[in-house]
Amino acid sequence: MIVVLLMKLTGSYQINADKQKVWEALNDPEILKQAIPGCEEFKKNSDTEFTATATNKIGPFNASFTGDIELTDLNPPNSYKIIGSGSSPVGFATGEAKVKLESINDATKLIYSVEANVGGKIAQVGSRLIDITAKKIADIFFKKFSELISTKPVIEKKKEKISKAKFPRENKRNKKILIYISLTIFLGIIIYSIS
Repeated sequence: MIVVLLMKLTGSYQINADKQKVWEALNDPEILKQAIPGCEEFKKNSDTEFTATATNKIGPFNASFTGDIELTDLNPPNSYKIIGSGSSPVGFATGEAKVKLESINDATKLIYSVEANVGGKIAQVGSRLIDITAKKIADIFFKKFSELISTKPVIEKKKEKISKAKFPRENKRNKKILIYISLTIFLGIIIYSIS
């Protein structure tokens, strides 16, 4: 039996750059490669299609993820939708992300909403832990992305809808679960890496 979970993640970040610069960076494979944790390759196949490969070492595990991304519903420099899928030896993810940019004074507010199906071994750990880990990985991505393109110091993130939780570090089972969840989240990052 294959377990498949629906993962939902929404949030917004303020980036200290004008909307056009943020839009261009969201479509720049080199910037995205630098911002995605563990990204080894981010290849532009066409103006609307990309392929990404990311490897991450979490605890004793090394896992490589490969994913295909397509941009649709383009409304430059305001919004688009990302459709993607990715796989690894420990699971798979498919889904879509809606991305919207709003000008705020000298900055840009990036608003995103992601829905993804996560399956395979990793989905067996439960949606709550997957959501929490996805939020953490998204924070790392957006912080790095903001640092790469901001004209001023990074402003803190705004209104995420995933709550924070603490995990006991002594429990080996919880560590293993977090490792598997982190690996799945990299699949999710590939899906909405451009958001």
